[in-house]
Amino acid sequence: MADLTESTSADSRTPILELDGIGVWLSGREILHDVKFEVRPGELVGLIGSNGAGKTTIFRVILGLLTPSSGRVLIVGGPRPRRNRSVGYVPQKIALDPDMPLRSRDLVALGLDGHKLGVSLPSRRRREMVDEMLHAVDAMPFANARVGSLSGGEQQRVMIAHALISRPKLLLLDEPLANLDLRSEQEVVELLAEIAKEHGVAVLISAHDLNPVLPVVDRVVYVAHGHVASGTTDEVVTTDVLSQLYGHNVDVIRLHGRILVVAGPSPRADPALMEQLGRLSNPVDDTVAV
Repeated sequence: MADLTESTSADSRTPILELDGIGVWLSGREILHDVKFEVRPGELVGLIGSNGAGKTTIFRVILGLLTPSSGRVLIVGGPRPRRNRSVGYVPQKIALDPDMPLRSRDLVALGLDGHKLGVSLPSRRRREMVDEMLHAVDAMPFANARVGSLSGGEQQRVMIAHALISRPKLLLLDEPLANLDLRSEQEVVELLAEIAKEHGVAVLISAHDLNPVLPVVDRVVYVAHGHVASGTTDEVVTTDVLSQLYGHNVDVIRLHGRILVVAGPSPRADPALMEQLGRLSNPVDDTVAV
């Protein structure tokens, strides 16, 4: 795999990303409360939570699209600059018309100069950089294929290459496993783990289901009702921590390499929790999978 990061003098112990006491109020409602966590070089951290839990708001704050009501975001130990090519971003959804004459390599190249006006002239070095990124994510076999004709897993590889070509220190991915089959999920997760470990890129991946990323994440940031709990999976995904985070009793069960959360039968059980965790086939004991 190509070297994906620029040389840096930053100490490897210095967090690439640090959220310090982030709070967000919108329309008189608190969306995030005292959010604190960090991502260090070479780490893959899972941002886990249901739709509406606050994951997207956290991403918007990190990307500078939303100014927090309190707290601060630090990138490599300093305030986030207005134009920051040290942060790569892969959005959750991108509408790609199958008939659009945009090849995989064209989309990746936009990561180099898509922010500039005008048409970029072809160059040998530019093509080499694009090929390096396509090789890095094992996308060369469909480099000249129209992006809209690719499978979901193939499109994700191209989008990751697009985000990596600017050599970011931090890679943000918003629900990259959504709508992928199990094989594509595994391939994308393994690719992200390789990028983080071999090249020191800090990777933050949001997901509503912990289990697909469970084998590779170093730590998790669990989000519920705008509050977070951060740490290793064993530290965070426990009965005590999740019960406190959700405000009512939940039980955590580890079964056959998966994590299950059992919500109590209380009639006050949080509907958002049930939606996030995804009911299993047995509705009697309200067993749900994280």
